[in-house]
Amino acid sequence: MENNLNIFDFDPNAKTRHYKKGEIIQRKGEVNGYTFYVKQGLLRSYIIDSKAKEHIFMFAPEGWVIADVESLEFHSPTELFIDCLEDAEVMIFNHDCLFQPESSRETIIQSAKRLYRRMGVLQRRVIMQMSSPAVDRYNYFVQTYAELAHRIPQHMIASYLGITPQALSTIRGKKIKK
Repeated sequence: MENNLNIFDFDPNAKTRHYKKGEIIQRKGEVNGYTFYVKQGLLRSYIIDSKAKEHIFMFAPEGWVIADVESLEFHSPTELFIDCLEDAEVMIFNHDCLFQPESSRETIIQSAKRLYRRMGVLQRRVIMQMSSPAVDRYNYFVQTYAELAHRIPQHMIASYLGITPQALSTIRGKKIKK
């Protein structure tokens, strides 16, 4: 059973904010050291390419952390937009609090386990994007994020999977027929 210790409890400057559906909480090009913990609601991170097409990187429901890790680590402008797909309550904290020397061994172990789980999910997604048919990517999405499938618009799931909404509709139609 996982203990309820939270890595952001160590940031005395952490703030909780409420956002409305559709509100952007991070824009490309910003330089910040913030990480967002979703207490309630649903967020997504994405990029917009040179043809104004959105490409969704990740979804973050309750209990998930979302940030532009590359920007945080290398102190560079953000590449990712982060916005709210639902009204949300979000805790904003400085990622430097994750590296406090006074953190307990148990907290560090739990944080590392969460990080490795998330890295595993991202690794599987990248491998599947490179080598798996769209139907397998969709099945993995539904299996991994069963609670999100009904909360996310279909065109956003298609973007996340790297397919067109029409292809997703075809895949879903075939699943229903089975």
